[in-house]
Order: sequence, then structure tokens, then C-alpha cells
Amino acid sequence: MSETKAVPMIPMIQRRRIEAEILGEVYRAAIALVGADTAQQIIGNAVRASAVAQGRHFAAQARDGTTLASFADIQKHWTAENALEIVPERRDETHFEFRVTRCRYAEMYKDMGLEEIGQLLSCNRDRTFCEGYDSRLKLTRTQTIMSGAAYCDFKFRFNAEPTSD
Repeated sequence: MSETKAVPMIPMIQRRRIEAEILGEVYRAAIALVGADTAQQIIGNAVRASAVAQGRHFAAQARDGTTLASFADIQKHWTAENALEIVPERRDETHFEFRVTRCRYAEMYKDMGLEEIGQLLSCNRDRTFCEGYDSRLKLTRTQTIMSGAAYCDFKFRFNAEPTSD
């Protein structure tokens, strides 16, 4: 499986639009061949693999190694062009917590007619990006705008030692 080699030079929301245009067509073709459930599994697996690779790429770019601070600093890639409206909740050496109150990614997928797989195309990436970035980084999230909630709750924890879960 190939890994992402270059830092995105375009805002992440534009990158996700380009990916969604392609993956939307793949999804529709896969539905015709294998049905919606299997098509969603295929898209989900591919996106998760891409997220891990992207996490590894960003980790390799962390000048002083991966920390919660270096992780929080790359958030700018996902918020560029006002893609996310965020309410900060907590940030210290081991916690990075915020709520997303507006998600233009969700709006974009809906406009593209891809709301059925929007969760797979974006939200699905968050936890697995952490796996690629640093095994000590864990995400807890109980709801997303993409799945119909009023906001997304992100609670990142950075453990002192790597964990195997």
C-alpha cells in the first residue's frame, strides 16, 4: 500500500473535495457490483489506510518529535478557509479538547450528494490519523455533525507511553 508523500499544498477542505469527487464515483460503481454495505467497507478501509499514512507523514515532519503540541499545531490544515468553527475547551500537555460547531466538510459532502458516506470520507479519518501520527495519541468522540449532532466533540489525550489498543 502506498503512503502519502507530500504535505498538502492546498487547504485540506479542497483536498477532501477532490478525493470525494473520485471516491464518490468509486462508491457508486462499487454499489453496482457488490452492494452498498460492501462498497462502504471498501471506501472506509481505503480512507482509514490513507489517514494512517497521512499521520505518519505529518509525524515525520514534526521537527522535535511528536507531542500533543506538535499535533495541535497541524490543526491549521483542517481549519484553513474557515472549514471548521471551533470552540476550545481544554489544552495542556496531555489534553487537547474542542467542539466543532460548524463543519464545512459535512456541508460540502451534502452538497455533493455524498452525505451517505461523508462520515467515511472525513470523520472516519480522525482516529486512524492519530494511529499514524503517534500511538500515544488517542481520540474520544461521542458525536459528529456529519451524523446529525449539533456539534462534534473532540477529546485528544497524549499518553506518556505508547499503548497497544
